[in-house]
Amino acid sequence: METGITRGRLADQAADRFVSLRRDLGVTSFGINQIILAAGERGRIHRHKVQEEVFLVLEGTLTLVVDGDDMQLGEGEIVRVGPEVRRQLVNHGPDRLVLLALGGSAEHVGRDGLAYADWDTPEEDARAPQEVPLPEDLPARG
Repeated sequence: METGITRGRLADQAADRFVSLRRDLGVTSFGINQIILAAGERGRIHRHKVQEEVFLVLEGTLTLVVDGDDMQLGEGEIVRVGPEVRRQLVNHGPDRLVLLALGGSAEHVGRDGLAYADWDTPEEDARAPQEVPLPEDLPARG
């Protein structure tokens, strides 16, 4: 896993329905892709052997077909589909559908974050995030 940061942007238009964000960002521990479906387009019926997937609808309405049953998800809705479950992404709507697909298969290592009271805090004084108070909020902009 590389250190540092990598910055990207979601595609406004794409030559393909499937836009790999993982490769451009250098992500190695999970998959992250943008999927753009025009009205009437649909993806393949597929499943994964060990990977679970999360779909976040950014624009339009997703019809998620799971084992032959339809589920509608609108903008801002999110769904997880476990491994071995057959699924298909469909755009029945008149507008385009844009979503993020995230996938992973390894156990999540939770609570490995370290927090700092300020930028001058030395590494050896880092604490678990829940042990460091939140900073004061910024004053309201007028």
